[in-house]
Amino acid sequence: MELCDTSAYELRQLLREGKTSAQEILDSSLKRIEAVDGRPGTLEPGEITEEDRQKVHAFITPTPERARQQAAEVDRKLAAGEDPGPLAGIPFTVKDIFCVKGTPSTAASRILANFTSPYTATPVARMEAAGGVMLGKVNLDEFTYGSSNESSAFQPSTRNPWDTSRVPGGSSGGSTASVAAAEAPLSLGTDTAGSIRQPAAFCGVVGMKPTYGRVSRYGLIAFGSSLDCPGPVSRTVRDAAMMLQAIAGPDPRDATTVTVPVPDYLSGLERGVGGMRIGLSPDYFRISIPNPETGEYEQQPVPAEIETAVRRAADLLAEMGAEIVEDVPMPNTRYGIPAYFVISRVEAASNLHRFDGVKYGYRTPEKMTDLRQLYRKTRGEGFGLQPKLRILMGMYVSAAQYSEQYYQRALRVRALIRSDFDRAFDPAGKYRLDALLTPTTPTAAFPMGAVYGDSVLMQYADQLTVPANHAGIPGISLPAGLGGEGMPLSIQFLGPDFSEDRLLRLSRAYEMATEQDEWHAIKPQVLR
Repeated sequence: MELCDTSAYELRQLLREGKTSAQEILDSSLKRIEAVDGRPGTLEPGEITEEDRQKVHAFITPTPERARQQAAEVDRKLAAGEDPGPLAGIPFTVKDIFCVKGTPSTAASRILANFTSPYTATPVARMEAAGGVMLGKVNLDEFTYGSSNESSAFQPSTRNPWDTSRVPGGSSGGSTASVAAAEAPLSLGTDTAGSIRQPAAFCGVVGMKPTYGRVSRYGLIAFGSSLDCPGPVSRTVRDAAMMLQAIAGPDPRDATTVTVPVPDYLSGLERGVGGMRIGLSPDYFRISIPNPETGEYEQQPVPAEIETAVRRAADLLAEMGAEIVEDVPMPNTRYGIPAYFVISRVEAASNLHRFDGVKYGYRTPEKMTDLRQLYRKTRGEGFGLQPKLRILMGMYVSAAQYSEQYYQRALRVRALIRSDFDRAFDPAGKYRLDALLTPTTPTAAFPMGAVYGDSVLMQYADQLTVPANHAGIPGISLPAGLGGEGMPLSIQFLGPDFSEDRLLRLSRAYEMATEQDEWHAIKPQVLR
């Protein structure tokens, strides 16, 4: 097995024992990137060739020289007997929605294609301070607006390593694809409606959305400021715990971070699940989609193979001593996407106003004598379709004459979604859950082009993940086998505020219980 196929936890052990070096680990990752990634995304991709269609295309901006300097510093510290940090020598990728000093920070948009950040986002800075080795910036849906990675202005867009004719999910598709293809054991993503967990499910890796405020958003190019959560992507639960340990905690630069102490996520990881109460909700085994002709909600069950994976996980946890609580009502789950449509668009429209062609980023090359014309022309040329749609919708639903009808009502629905979780997790209530066990997505990864262009249908890929963002609670997605078409299936644990340690413990128990399953030995298409 190549070093790049090894988990971050094991690489750390090998490095500390002197059995490898940070440079050797880096060389292995760079070799894998050269073999499977293909050309980085660009604004002028030309023709998409058949060879392009066989590659992953996770990266927008590789940073090999930065990585070599960081690896050399880790090796120097080890040789000098100094502590190189808890993530010493571990390669990682960064979703290109984070600012990193001295690198292009594009948000996968033409309007920021020429922007080089003068500072580094706190989560990235903490990864590097812990000894991590940054391989580069990876692709995403433009400004994180999408669930497939196809809306990026930088093409070729990322493809799913399990089947390169399918999407990796979004918006953190570059992050999850880079980990699934073993280009890096870790990646830093963001989750706004499931933007870590949904692509993690599609790519068969572990993805975690922490509690809102657990990880700093400083240096994150905002989409929905009340929803965005930075979090880890990894191939194993233990690696996710290591990474969360490095990036979690208060930040004086971000007033929304909390001062709740950060526990040792690794110390109790394998304590077992005996006595824990795990809930199953019928509201997470069906999808509610509005009929565009009648306006009525139509319900359909999740595919049988996805429900089977969830129920098998429940059976395994029960065998290990957990108590399974059936029929937990979560009635407002069905309204998560409509509420998200409104709230996220209002916040996106507000956040996008800063991109005006004056202070930084793209400016139209045409001569303008009027400031308003400069704004219009710059934004018209610089933004793709999805940012434009979000600006228009956000301004519409927040207008004075429509605010009560749309925005204020969506905020009340958000409160109802939160109340569902409060009721389920209340330690003195009827259900007293430690966690809720659900599917992560209503389908496996869909073919490229199959849904792109239908913003409503695309958004419903996040129906099972977005409630956690409305409620601010943590959630984790982890692999649960392969479906009939050979694509990854996943399960999701959701828990009360700041229960990341509990969710990681549950996930690790499930991971160990299934480690002999045959599907673990099957590699993604690009690695076969």
